[in-house]
Amino acid sequence: MTRLKTRIVDLIEALGPIPINEYMAMCLFDPADGYYTTREPFGAAGDFITAPEISQMFGELVAVWMYQAWQASGRPLPATIAEIGPGRGTLMKDMLRTLSRLDPDLASGATFAMIETSPRLTEVQKQTLGATPFAVGWHETIETLPQQPLFIVGNELFDAVPIRQFLRAGAGWRERVVGLDETNDLCFFAGAGPVDPTLLPADATQAPQGSIAEVAPARTALMATIAERISRHGGAGLFIDYGHLQPGVGDTLQALRSHDHEDVLANPGEADLTSHVDFAALAAIVRAHGLEAHLTTQGDFLLGMGILERAGRLGADAGQAARERIAGDVERLAGPQAMGELFKVLAVLPRGVAVRPFAGAD
Repeated sequence: MTRLKTRIVDLIEALGPIPINEYMAMCLFDPADGYYTTREPFGAAGDFITAPEISQMFGELVAVWMYQAWQASGRPLPATIAEIGPGRGTLMKDMLRTLSRLDPDLASGATFAMIETSPRLTEVQKQTLGATPFAVGWHETIETLPQQPLFIVGNELFDAVPIRQFLRAGAGWRERVVGLDETNDLCFFAGAGPVDPTLLPADATQAPQGSIAEVAPARTALMATIAERISRHGGAGLFIDYGHLQPGVGDTLQALRSHDHEDVLANPGEADLTSHVDFAALAAIVRAHGLEAHLTTQGDFLLGMGILERAGRLGADAGQAARERIAGDVERLAGPQAMGELFKVLAVLPRGVAVRPFAGAD
């Protein structure tokens, strides 16, 4: 039993079952034993590999999109270019290199920000970026960013934000909680009290017994904070995550450890806990703030941004083995059987600002 699991069992024995969002928050962000506060989960030696770690092409094309969004917004300076949830810092490193080539004036005139809550990951990011000549600062929240146009990217950010789950039980719904079974081990239960029906998806009334619905108030609150900042000061946002474009009923909570799935309750603090992102809910928040929200798949986004052309340039002077590796990276990032369909993209733009591949899109 992990140290955090022992503490969670003690907590439940003392206070009773805890909701899924509290369990997720403890597993991921507990200061002493949380997953993100005690380890570096990224890369081949970790538990999962993110798109920026697969190929430099991902970060380069994200930087091109950010640059085009900045141009379409009137090339404002000063401006902040930020990444929220920056992992090891690989995406920002590739963006800085690309932006410095695209427009040295932007690279030297903008403020670059890393929004990170983990002191451990902050140190990893500083090592990744090294002695960069650019003005890079670290922030724990969006609130401390300068009051100026914000161009922000988040890759695999929202999937780790805790969710609430509701279970169809009897005539109504109950909140799904983590409690203890007869052997004093962690187990899922249906909570005692009824659920506010306004929290449930529109099709919840037709869901069969045992169905699970997920809502993520912490995600929508975070998106509201970002949208409010862009609405007030200008800028744009690009958010890439695995999830679905249309809301629905279903259990997507999962644990990932050593590149494989495991029981969500098995090893608190030692496995990554995530769930699929409801992009329709995030888009609704964006539009409520007077901004445009464009949705697509990661594959269509990368193809629209020119990943095939970029791969061709990278492979032009490379050997056969390198060209095969580049082709494999393209397939992994954009292929429909890999990340291309599973991962979705949400672009946030002021009304009337068009940026490819979303120009003219809805």
